[in-house]
Amino acid sequence: MPLPHKISSLLYCFNAADEVLLLQRTQEPNRGRWSPPGGKLKTDIGESPYTCACREAHEETGLILKPQDLHLTGLISEHGYQGNTHWLMFLFEVKPRLTAVPPPHAEGTFQFFPRAALPGLNLPDTDRESLWPWFWQHRGGFYAAHCHCHANGRNEWTLEESIIPSK
Repeated sequence: MPLPHKISSLLYCFNAADEVLLLQRTQEPNRGRWSPPGGKLKTDIGESPYTCACREAHEETGLILKPQDLHLTGLISEHGYQGNTHWLMFLFEVKPRLTAVPPPHAEGTFQFFPRAALPGLNLPDTDRESLWPWFWQHRGGFYAAHCHCHANGRNEWTLEESIIPSK
């Protein structure tokens, strides 16, 4: 039986101290794990990834964003994530800095973390393996990658495009 294909936008939000905002999820996928806020595109109405990111920012954090407030940092495709879904994810860095931790949301609770704290957090395996290292390497640039998620838990990554900003 073919797996469904889901599309999402993820938001990489920072405060003035350059700490990243993460959501400890109360729902699947990744219940109990820390991940960036975001959500699924409303494909039935033809929603764009940028519109989805702005909508999700408002719904989850209260931020009112415009597409020009976003920088598309990454494009990730995952084949067979958790054995039940293919994902296409648009990773956006939010340009405006947040001034406070958003209140708890139906999806979970928020907290800011310094970059150095991420290795000690309960992150999704794909985030720990590649998404975060590539995000930091390409911050301000762009990358595209594909992950083949195998049934035995092994993830096979291919970096398909890499634009690292000059320092």
